Amino acid sequence: MSERATGEENVDVVWSGDWVAERLGVALEGDGDLRELLGLALRRNPKRAHLLVSNVLGKHVPQRPSVVYAGGYGLGERVRELLGEQEARRAVVLGYAETATGLGHAVADGLRDAPYLHSTRRPVVGVAQAGGFEEAHSHATSHLLLPEDPELLAGGAEASALVLVDDEFSTGNTVLNTIRALHELHPRDRYVIVALVDMRSPADRDRLTAFAAEIGARVDLVTRSTGTVTLPDGVLERGQALVAAQEAEQAVQAVQAEEAGEAGEAGEASASAPPSVPVTRVDLAWPAGVPDGGRHGFTPAHRAELEAALPGMAERIAGALGGGARHGRVLVLGFEELMYAPLRLGTALEETLGADAEVRYSTTTRSPVLAVDDPGYAIRTRLVFPAHDTPADGPGDRYAYNVAGAGFDAVVAVVDSTAETSELHAPEGLLARLAAHTGQVLLAVVPSYTPPPVPYSQESAVLPEPLRGPDFSSYAPEDVGWLLQDLSDTELEAPTEEREEAIQSGGAHYAESLPVEYQPSAAYQALFSAALETSAARIARAVGTVTETVLAERGPRPVLVSLARAGTPVGVLMRRWAQHRHGLDLPHYAISIVRGRGIDATALRWLAAHHDPADVVFVDGWTGKGAITRELAAAIEEFEASGGPAGFDPEIAVLADPGGCVRTYGTREDFLIPSACLNSTVSGLISRTVLRADLVGPNDFHGGKFYRELAGSDVSVRFLDTIAARFDEVAGQVEDEAKELLAADRAPTWEGWAAVERISEEYGIHDVNLVKPGVGETTRVLLRRVPWKILAKRGAGADLTHIRLLAEQRGVPVEEVDGLPYSCVGLIHPRYTRGATGADGKAVKGA
Repeated sequence: MSERATGEENVDVVWSGDWVAERLGVALEGDGDLRELLGLALRRNPKRAHLLVSNVLGKHVPQRPSVVYAGGYGLGERVRELLGEQEARRAVVLGYAETATGLGHAVADGLRDAPYLHSTRRPVVGVAQAGGFEEAHSHATSHLLLPEDPELLAGGAEASALVLVDDEFSTGNTVLNTIRALHELHPRDRYVIVALVDMRSPADRDRLTAFAAEIGARVDLVTRSTGTVTLPDGVLERGQALVAAQEAEQAVQAVQAEEAGEAGEAGEASASAPPSVPVTRVDLAWPAGVPDGGRHGFTPAHRAELEAALPGMAERIAGALGGGARHGRVLVLGFEELMYAPLRLGTALEETLGADAEVRYSTTTRSPVLAVDDPGYAIRTRLVFPAHDTPADGPGDRYAYNVAGAGFDAVVAVVDSTAETSELHAPEGLLARLAAHTGQVLLAVVPSYTPPPVPYSQESAVLPEPLRGPDFSSYAPEDVGWLLQDLSDTELEAPTEEREEAIQSGGAHYAESLPVEYQPSAAYQALFSAALETSAARIARAVGTVTETVLAERGPRPVLVSLARAGTPVGVLMRRWAQHRHGLDLPHYAISIVRGRGIDATALRWLAAHHDPADVVFVDGWTGKGAITRELAAAIEEFEASGGPAGFDPEIAVLADPGGCVRTYGTREDFLIPSACLNSTVSGLISRTVLRADLVGPNDFHGGKFYRELAGSDVSVRFLDTIAARFDEVAGQVEDEAKELLAADRAPTWEGWAAVERISEEYGIHDVNLVKPGVGETTRVLLRRVPWKILAKRGAGADLTHIRLLAEQRGVPVEEVDGLPYSCVGLIHPRYTRGATGADGKAVKGA
């Protein structure tokens, strides 16, 4: 990489926006130093193709920490002058995740006495949400506000000014969304918007003026530079085509480079290459009680403690660098929302090392941007690595830009303790990627700050009541109470391919939207009917066996709590068995659990308020690899640690346990359960559950939709009645099987998890979340996700008829294999984009 702009003090002869401007006709015009502040790049985004790349923010372009910090601090001083000393002391500063978290913190420092809070995309167990808003053009839209002090954002007649800080003010939509949401909750008289650059059109400027008049508040704007971006007609489509062409060309170059044993053009080390240098851990001695940033608030007292500790922490980093690196280039690399802590460590390191080293600062990001190694393009190289903080929106790629090829002699990677995971240290993880491009890698871990849990109090919130049919679901009201909120009137559906791309890119969590409901063909409906008649007795046996096991071990009057929605038909059937065979009228509820985000805590509190938690038995349809089994155990532990009522047993009772994940089951055979063939039309016309920050508050149940319009296709009650009609027929077998199971060793073997890990590696997927084992999970892949291929156990018969039909309809190959503990395994398309190829390099049919 050559002709690199090294910072504000050195400007290339070639502007780092020329490449985009020449090809797309994008024009950037403004006052004096606008082109020194900004370059241009392209990204894969259906809403906005271009990206304004700041040279002084420290996100995408490594910059001197002192330059980055001075930019934000100076803006803060201007706000202080605008408000006056007394008003500035009472102001609250709010920064935006992820890009402006460090900038906002520096602005707060410039105000001197103002507390600071930034929005976040990382939910934190036990911390109530104080608000949220949407960023319409972003790849990851939902922002959460999680202040430790709920009064921090309080408004009213005597409310202080709220200072909102973002890196750029492009249309004003994000800021207006924020002010509108907060003003409805906590109105105040004055807002100040702060940004490095104001790029609004005249129409957008007029809109802000009108908005201020509408809410009856004064809204001021403080920016460093002003300009406009001119976009020609069709620029979005042309930009997307240009990105696709560049990515295709780079993919060919990467294959050629890998064959030659070299790093690719995008600066990405081979996934199989071992780290070139060892990683050295630095003990920062971070001051106890000082937050790692502003996610939950950062007070002037915290600021004073951190300032006092910074020189000592910089000395520790300098000591770990040793003498050699002092005469080279050192990068302090932060992590997504963790921008301020590494920035201040960088400024302190600059002072400590002085002229002995050239210190730069930047951070990793979740934003996918095209890299082009050209002096007229702002993103010259990129490193790609998996997310390493167990993000709430699921796994996905993360990026470090302009690091590879930049000639750094040492990189100091700064992460919070939540993000120090096995993925960080993995062979393809961030540290290994860095080690391939520098002479020394240091790891500094800042302890993640979590506010102490608020003791649980039933009086602290009015809990909602369960929903019941026929108002919500086609089940009878006594069959199940849904611990959900009704989102039937909310538009949540998105095309399968669009959802898959967003989920795998890290831009969205699967629970934030719903797939379009699959409408079965006449042939498929006939297949369901045949499968139901064939398997009804088999299912009745499993229902009876698991119910008798529960009554024997958890009775005499257990409270059945199904994991919605696959567990709900099973819970209804178990309730019917207990009533038919023993005259028991067992309570039954359906509750939401979301992978990566845990169980519905409000629903658990409702259950604890109405039943003994020790009586609750969680019910699901089947086990795959056991992810939900583990999720439930972790969620119950976190719920109790956060002050929730204790006593819930996280063990799940399931109809079928082919993965060997639980102790309580009806069978461990992997066979066709017809309820897996369909979606809502066999589950009471209820959708999969929804968890989205703008729809579900801290005291709300998770959401769900009732598809009343599908009543003509509903077979939910028919499914229950057909199986219940076989209860007497199988009663003798159930009695024998239950006795046998109760006397047997039923310890989980986790055979399924081991098989999934093996398949993930064997097929080059490297992500167990994309491997869905068993008939039920494979059916879900074909109905809801973008399938890549289906692995079928050689010789599997009628249980896979519907799988083969669905696979044929979607153009998905079915591969027969030996040694599967399941009848079949569904593979979701790895690293999916529309137009993507699989791990074997072949295009996916129907993608």
